[in-house]
Amino acid sequence: MRPYSESCDQNRDPILNVIQPLFADRVRVLEIGSGTGQHAVYFAEKMPQLSWQTSDLEENHAGIRLWLIEAALKNVLAPVSLAACDKSSWSKLTSYDAVFSANAVHIMGKKDVECLFQEVGRVLEARGLLVLYGPFNYDGNYTSESNARFDIWLKNNNSQSSIRDFEWLDGLAKKEGLTLLSDYEMPANNRILVWRNSNQVVSG
Repeated sequence: MRPYSESCDQNRDPILNVIQPLFADRVRVLEIGSGTGQHAVYFAEKMPQLSWQTSDLEENHAGIRLWLIEAALKNVLAPVSLAACDKSSWSKLTSYDAVFSANAVHIMGKKDVECLFQEVGRVLEARGLLVLYGPFNYDGNYTSESNARFDIWLKNNNSQSSIRDFEWLDGLAKKEGLTLLSDYEMPANNRILVWRNSNQVVSG
């Protein structure tokens, strides 16, 4: 049976409304943490000009493949194994003009988030976009009571998980030559953060 996330169905259209114009001139997108695979097949169908590369830990690949098999889309690619701090898994990737990730950085440990930005800085082409969707704090403060409760739940389930501060993430991005372009308010106290690679060439 295919894995299913209700939240993916709930947030896919608000996310699409933001990323579709952003990705209009993009060709190769890497999705970090594809989860169930629902976002991948939905966005790839709506943006057929893209080659959408799914990725996740090996344990989630079977579920992603079930969604890909049913969708039968030529522009969404089978998942690759990707762990944030595993340089060998990143070294197998090509370069991309966009990287997308939804609801991942608050699940990952702090060190993994740092690795993610470092590696994205290497695989993202010049003027490529990094797009993150999820809940974020600002100036160390929650944007809602529900996010505060969610953060407690995250930490109770995994002490390494936490809603991340926007300022910290932006600092990590700047270290890799990524410049903040936009910060979109989204439903259910979420945001979409968009950075552009200001480097002239992909390093590596």
